[in-house]
Amino acid sequence: MSELQRSFAKAKLAGLPSEAPLPLEIFPEEDEYPEGRADGFHSLSESAQDEDSSSASSASSASSTGTIKPNRKHLFARPTGNPLEPLPWTGYFAQEYYLENVRPDEVVIHHVYLTPPANKGPLFVLHHGAGSSGLSFAVFATELRKALPDAGVLSVEARGHGETVVKSNHGTIKGEPHDLSIVLLSSDLSDTVKLVQAKLDWPHLPDIVLIGHSLGGAIITDVVLRGTLGTAVLGYAVLDVVEGSAMEALQQMNLYLAMRPKTFPSLASAIDWHQPWKWRTDLLMTEQYWASWFTGLSKKFLEARGGKLLILAGTDRLDKELMIGQMQGKYQLQVFPEAGHFIHEDQPRKTAMLVLDFYRRNDKSGLVLPPKVGHSVRESQTVNNTGISPDRKEGAVP
Repeated sequence: MSELQRSFAKAKLAGLPSEAPLPLEIFPEEDEYPEGRADGFHSLSESAQDEDSSSASSASSASSTGTIKPNRKHLFARPTGNPLEPLPWTGYFAQEYYLENVRPDEVVIHHVYLTPPANKGPLFVLHHGAGSSGLSFAVFATELRKALPDAGVLSVEARGHGETVVKSNHGTIKGEPHDLSIVLLSSDLSDTVKLVQAKLDWPHLPDIVLIGHSLGGAIITDVVLRGTLGTAVLGYAVLDVVEGSAMEALQQMNLYLAMRPKTFPSLASAIDWHQPWKWRTDLLMTEQYWASWFTGLSKKFLEARGGKLLILAGTDRLDKELMIGQMQGKYQLQVFPEAGHFIHEDQPRKTAMLVLDFYRRNDKSGLVLPPKVGHSVRESQTVNNTGISPDRKEGAVP
């Protein structure tokens, strides 16, 4: 982190109350849940979105390695009455499933939120970042389906996150540290999609658009590169993560996690900071995997097949390899300077509209190809020689 960046961060922190947690957020982001269920997501009001955009803009351009957490105190509209009452996940998804995945050395119970596609609509598969959960995409998923009602959304939860559980073959729940290697996380995602297919008796997978935030972006890129979901994948969108800035940010992660409070004095103070009571995922326990998540990400992103969309909160996040690829037209780049690292939460509607436009440009279902040149020539010769088109059979009524 440069001296300019340190000065900027210190200036922001100086005005905060002493008991408040450090608002300097260096991704990966954190999953925050109480001991019981907490689906505390709230609909984003347009007025709150506009109000917060100016501060988020200045924060996102401050540094690619340390993004200031946007002021979320007024970002989510709370219901009238008890302001601490969480809203249920049913306001954002139609179903939830616990899908058993039996492997030779473990049993994974994958927890997902799902709204199935209708009328041959596409399926948007959403993967959160490190420390977050499937509900990170709740408001985004709602905005997506407002614009395309036939679309399906599947928001998955990685092992060690949300309510996904890993057990031994004897039924004992495995605790931390979890194996969060990129290869295993990639396999988990592919298996989860196929388990959903089996659960809903789909004869084949619908057209799929993969969307991953932060670590989730690295996971979906690995899935596409390996081709484990076959030709069903139309394209993939990566939200605010590139190899260069991610690797640089990891150098500051230990410092950030050490300064972050492990508990809060009260429920009210925790929610006021937009964090519930307890950290569900201990990111310090995953340190051995940090570098492997992002090493080679830019190369994999450019080499994987399918349409590519990269959404960033600032152009300073681009590394050299991606700059060259962008100039060569290998992927679509969009920058939301008014958003922080949680692009899909800070700008859910704008992100959803961009993703839908990306889908429509990669959707081949309505594409009508012209006839082959050889076929057209033979048909023209038949008409010229006989005066009768090949589809005009004898006795047919014109």
